[in-house]
Amino acid sequence: MAYLVTFHWGWLLASLLLGLAMGWIAVVQRGEGLSKRTSRWLALLVAALVAAALARIVPGRPGYWLDLGLLMFAPYLFGCAVGSWLRDWAISRPKAAA
Repeated sequence: MAYLVTFHWGWLLASLLLGLAMGWIAVVQRGEGLSKRTSRWLALLVAALVAAALARIVPGRPGYWLDLGLLMFAPYLFGCAVGSWLRDWAISRPKAAA
């Protein structure tokens, strides 16, 4: 894992910056979001992929891609959360006292 971070730090930084941009944009559009059922299935899928990566079930190049994809997914999600929070913080107006 340290090899992936050392060798692909530029791509990891790009995924973080892309997450920041998407988090900033996502606050503007107030979509319905995902249903609870779909969210659970996606969480189960991510958990299964993480378990497969930790158990090293997928060998060779596809396993390397799986590790790299999961490693890039974490800063992307972090960037989305921070970007959304920054947009909310920058745009929100204080409520007038009653």
